[in-house]
Amino acid sequence: MSSPAIITPLAASEPSYRRDLALVHHLGYSFHADACAPGILALLEPVRDRGGLVLELGCGSGALTRHLIESGHRVVATDASPAMLELAREAVPGAEAIRQLTLPGDPLPECDAIVSVGHVLSYLPDEGSVEDALVAAAAALRPGGVFAIDLCDLRYGEGFPAGESRGRVGDDWAIVARMSVPRPNVFVREITTFVRDEDGSWRRDDERHENVLLDTSRIPALLAQHGLEVRVSTSFGPEVLPDGLVAIIGRRRADSSGGQSR
Repeated sequence: MSSPAIITPLAASEPSYRRDLALVHHLGYSFHADACAPGILALLEPVRDRGGLVLELGCGSGALTRHLIESGHRVVATDASPAMLELAREAVPGAEAIRQLTLPGDPLPECDAIVSVGHVLSYLPDEGSVEDALVAAAAALRPGGVFAIDLCDLRYGEGFPAGESRGRVGDDWAIVARMSVPRPNVFVREITTFVRDEDGSWRRDDERHENVLLDTSRIPALLAQHGLEVRVSTSFGPEVLPDGLVAIIGRRRADSSGGQSR
C-alpha cells in the first residue's frame, strides 16, 4: 500500500499572491483577462498607432500583457507580487520592462495609457489609498492618454452569500475560497491552495485577501480635478463583467499638463 500524501504548509510571512496562489492563478484564471482584452485593445488602438507606452498595473503572470504585446503595444508590466513577476518574465519576455511596483507609494513612469484588470486597486488597504493611486495614475498619463481599469463597486459583495465557498481543481492543483462581507465596504476571500510536488506529496498554503469596495460613481468627479475624464461602465467592450465589477474608462484631456516629468 502506498503511503498517504503529505500536506506541507508554507510560511505565511510573504505578500499576497505568494508562490502557490500565483501559480494556480497563472494556470487556471486567465479567463478574465482573455475576456477583457478585446475591449481594452480597441480602446488602445490610437496609442498603438502612435507607438505610445502602455503601463499595466497588477500584471499578474502576464495574461493581459500577452494580448497587449501580440497586438503590437510597447508595455511596461508591473505587479506587487514577486512570485507573479517571476511567472510573467517567463510568460511574456517581449515586454519592454517587467518590474515590481507597489501602490500607492511607488512612483509611476510617464506613459500614454494605463490599463489594469483583476480589480488591482481594490486590493489597497482603504478608500484613501485607492484614491491616492487613482490620482497618481492620472498624473502619470500624458495628454491624450488612455485610462482603462476595473474596480469593485459597493455592489460587488452583494452577489456572494455569507460564508459561500467556491473551488476549482486542476491536474496538479486545487483551490478553495470562502467569501464574506464583514462590512459594507470590505469583501474578504479566505483562500486555500493545494499544489502537488514532484514527489507526489501535496503542499498547502492559505491567504486572506481583503478588497475595498467603493462608490465608484464618485470617481469621475475625483479624476476630473486632475485632468482625467472618465466614465463608469459595465464593461470594456463586448465582455460581461461580474455584477458590481465596473470598468473605469477615459482619457487625459489633450490640453492637460498633468504628466510627470521624465
